Amino acid sequence: MTFHDIRFPLDISFGSTGGPERRTEIVTLGSGFEERNSPWASSRRRYNAGYGLRSLDDVHALISFFEARQGRLIGFRWKDRADWKSCAPGGTIAPDDQVIGTGDGATRNFQLVKTYVSGAGDYTRVISKPVAGSVRVSIAGVEAAFTLDAASGMVTFAEAQTPAEGAVVTAGFAFDVPVRFDTDFLEINLSAFEAGSIPHIPIIEVRV
Repeated sequence: MTFHDIRFPLDISFGSTGGPERRTEIVTLGSGFEERNSPWASSRRRYNAGYGLRSLDDVHALISFFEARQGRLIGFRWKDRADWKSCAPGGTIAPDDQVIGTGDGATRNFQLVKTYVSGAGDYTRVISKPVAGSVRVSIAGVEAAFTLDAASGMVTFAEAQTPAEGAVVTAGFAFDVPVRFDTDFLEINLSAFEAGSIPHIPIIEVRV
């Protein structure tokens, strides 16, 4: 899949709306009870960036970004201001924020993930677009050196630092969401107010 490692303009995305989407199939039985099932193992984020436009310069920047991505063709990075790091938005990233694996004495590659927990339920999300320079990793509570593939979110330890069997590997990080435009047409409205507006700019998460 074609992807540009560039982030959507932050000053425009600041006023965006959106969040996670799930797909649930519901069948109501004759007894009134329901059978519920989801064909999606993972959630998918959707956003509308139109609310962040405040001036004609913003509109121009959006058009440039859209044209350079060729509409829906090429993916890009998006900062979700409600959920962009391994801890809460108001917290400080620490190397023990998220458990990303347990050592077996041989494995040196670990995928960054973020786990959401509420009551007895939990969901683990793969983080494929970490922000370079933000990632910190610990092995058994001791911060460790590593190499990062910022295009996939894979952490790799040197052979001498291979996590021992049973050693918990944790990480802290900032991250972006891989997305694309969900339209090939920008309907620009210059009649509503002097600055201009594009009221609907749908953006959707993609798998990379």
